[in-house]
Amino acid sequence: MIIIGVAGGTGSGKTTVVRKIMERLPKGEVGVISQDSYYKDSSHVPVEERQKINFDEPNAFDWELLLEHLQKLKKGQAVEMPTYSYLTCTRQAETEHMDPHDVVLVEGILVLTDRRLRNMMDIKVFVDADGDDRLIRVISRDCIERGRTPQMVIDRYERVLKPMHLKHIEPCKRFADLIVPQGGHNEVAINLLTDYIHGQLNKKK
Repeated sequence: MIIIGVAGGTGSGKTTVVRKIMERLPKGEVGVISQDSYYKDSSHVPVEERQKINFDEPNAFDWELLLEHLQKLKKGQAVEMPTYSYLTCTRQAETEHMDPHDVVLVEGILVLTDRRLRNMMDIKVFVDADGDDRLIRVISRDCIERGRTPQMVIDRYERVLKPMHLKHIEPCKRFADLIVPQGGHNEVAINLLTDYIHGQLNKKK
């Protein structure tokens, strides 16, 4: 099983890169794991305190479960991936079934920070974007999908997102095999990745 890690800051265009790759590949042959699904459950934390949780540091994630699921997939075993609600900041009762695939994309802001996870990856990708562009995308996304006001997003960006990006995410560039500037607008990089995956899939046939 080929594992491709796709990291980058919040709002950098990681999800768009992954989506465009998936649109150009045979349906069902490539799996996607979102690191966001593996946030630790915060249901034990009072509701008013959950908004203060730092979701942009490595300790926010259940690394052990993510690694366990990848190891099972490599062994040809199916897994039940957790689901997470951004509105309540809690892990949901429902899970998402995932069968083994020849190629798996692991996407998330911090997927390159864990050495064990990096060692499992065949290719490490960092999606890069200007800080102002990332902020604009985050404001748009969080206001529409997560019920926040623009001021709430800006305050969180200055208090948490920017410092955590500089501390944890930006340094991960040095681990990347491929840096993708301009996120989902970089058609050349997306085509290169798609061609590589096509080649790996053809080897399996």
